[in-house]
Order: sequence, then structure tokens, then C-alpha cells
Amino acid sequence: MRIEWYGQSAFHLSTPEASVFIDPFGDLSGLSGRGIRFDYPPIVGVRADLLLVTHEHADHNGVEAIGGDPAVLRSTAGLLQSPIGEVVAVASEHDAQAGTARGPNTIFVFELAGVRVCHFGDFGQSALRPEQADAIGASVDLLMIPVGGGPTIGAEGAAAIVQRLQPRWVVPMHYRTPRTGFLETAEEFLERFPGAHRLDSAAFETGQLPTAQAPLAVVPAAP
Repeated sequence: MRIEWYGQSAFHLSTPEASVFIDPFGDLSGLSGRGIRFDYPPIVGVRADLLLVTHEHADHNGVEAIGGDPAVLRSTAGLLQSPIGEVVAVASEHDAQAGTARGPNTIFVFELAGVRVCHFGDFGQSALRPEQADAIGASVDLLMIPVGGGPTIGAEGAAAIVQRLQPRWVVPMHYRTPRTGFLETAEEFLERFPGAHRLDSAAFETGQLPTAQAPLAVVPAAP
């Protein structure tokens, strides 16, 4: 499976048979007027069979950026059918105040090319609740998790979830890079995972990742 990071929490996962896009962003040029730098390149020329939106904030719900007439699952919960099979959508919160500060968030879990993927969106709870962990399940292969703090969990909270779920690979997201001027960097999180696999590209193939003791932190280059 090929995975490409477009910045923030936006990922395209593809095989020759199907593809999934998660949390695309649209035109965020208006952020500059608020003193927020967001310089990731626009998402263009991308098609998908399934589009997942974890919550309704502008840096995550730019559905108009994705072509191909995908099925769209957005800001929801349940056991849902899709073009790639069942998707587990787990209700969570964007903050530690039961969603009253920043609203709801969805954790999406699905399987593609035999890889069980879990994307945490803008998870901001103080901890993962037992019933949420049970719904995610015990066999996560690829975990995508925010680590930049601010409106989401930071290094400590993300590391605790990795310890709980024990994925084969963990990809940090939603953190400060040379393209953004907010959030914390991923370094405090990555210090907890010696031997992190840092890439020179924003894209990688799961079949080409090194064999290492799980969980292996995989760090795509900022687009």
C-alpha cells in the first residue's frame, strides 16, 4: 500500500484496486489574516473511492479538493459500509471537556490491502476511554495520531495511546513543520521511539518499510 502525507492530518492511502483520502484541507489562505502560517501545497489532482472526514474544521473537511466522486463518511460514528468494506467510526472529542470546547471528533478504523489502519483525527481527550479502545480493536497495523499539542493531544498523550494499541507502525501528524507556524514539533514524541524511520519523501510504501520491533515510528517528510 502506498501512503502519501499532504500535511496536517491529510493522507492518501492507495492500492491498484482502491484508495482512501482522510482529512483533506481546502483553501486556507484566510488564516494568514489571523497571523497563522499554513503553507502546505494545495491538494490537487487526487481521486479516491472513499473520503473520510474526522471533524468539521477547515483544515480537515476540504472535501471539494478530492475528485473521483468518492463515497464520503464525515463526522459520524457507527459500523459503516463503504466501497472498501466496513469502516469503524468511533465517537471521540476534540478536547478534554467532553467536546464542549472544540466539538466532536471521529476515530476511523478500516482495512486496506490487508493493513488495518486507525486515524485519530484531532483527538483531544485527556485519555482514550476503555470502550473506545475496545471499539478500535486489538489489531491495529498502522496508527496515525496527532502529536503537536495545542487543540489536540501532545507527545505524552499520543505515546500512551501507542502503548495501549501497540500498532506495527505509527505515523505522527498534526504537528509543527517548516510549512506551519503553530503547534509543537514531533520531536518530543519521537524521542520516545528510538530508531524512528525518517523519510526523504512525503510518500512511502508499507512493503518497503524496514523490519523492526513494533511499534516503529515512520516520519514522512513535510510536503
